[in-house]
Amino acid sequence: MFAVSTTREGGVSKEKYASMNLCHYVGDNPEDVMENRRIFCHTLHVDPYRILFPRQTHDDKIINIDPDFLCLPEDSRQKLLYGMDAIVTNVAKVCIGISTADCVPVLLYDKDKQAIGAIHAGWRGTVRQITTQTVNFMANTFGTKPKDLIVAIAPCISKESYEVGDELYDTFDKAGFPVGILFSKNPGTGKFHLDLREANRGLLIKAGIPENNIYISELCTFKNPDIIFSARKSGIYSGRMASCIMLR
Repeated sequence: MFAVSTTREGGVSKEKYASMNLCHYVGDNPEDVMENRRIFCHTLHVDPYRILFPRQTHDDKIINIDPDFLCLPEDSRQKLLYGMDAIVTNVAKVCIGISTADCVPVLLYDKDKQAIGAIHAGWRGTVRQITTQTVNFMANTFGTKPKDLIVAIAPCISKESYEVGDELYDTFDKAGFPVGILFSKNPGTGKFHLDLREANRGLLIKAGIPENNIYISELCTFKNPDIIFSARKSGIYSGRMASCIMLR
């Protein structure tokens, strides 16, 4: 198994997409994206036809990549990947990944059942508990036990940098989240700040994953736009980092 999150370096994309943007639906030159994926696959010895990214829509839908899916033509694959914000598989040598530029990327590895998952958790997906849903989905599909999962939370926006509207406090409160822990007010602006990383860590622990099995990057995308893409810093039409995992 390997897991990786890309930085901005090493690709051919230009301007706000410079340079290693692997996301195909954010306005980048498609030829540059394809070349970036070729570089990525060559570097990590991945079959270009077996690297799969969903078309994320900030929802809570999950797709399993099984052998039947891999036999489909490309257009059919893309239709099935549309609207998915989490992707799982137990098929070896299939690299699954998600694209982010501030949202929380979560990678899951079931060391017992040899199954993996990749989750895109923005605030909407977090409120809908997509992290918990994916753990349950893996349990139902592969027989995964939460205690056997090893989890990596890749770079995302920090609480200090994530200013949100008052309505999100109420939304998370109604959904049962510990808002007293996750939210704080900036005394200078009077605005709420949300700890999206901690919200998903809490969901993982509540789902039964041991705290010691959860590894967290403290790198903030917003504070490090020269290293990692940040949509809040550069705008929606900019590059995305990729967080990928594959069973060898």
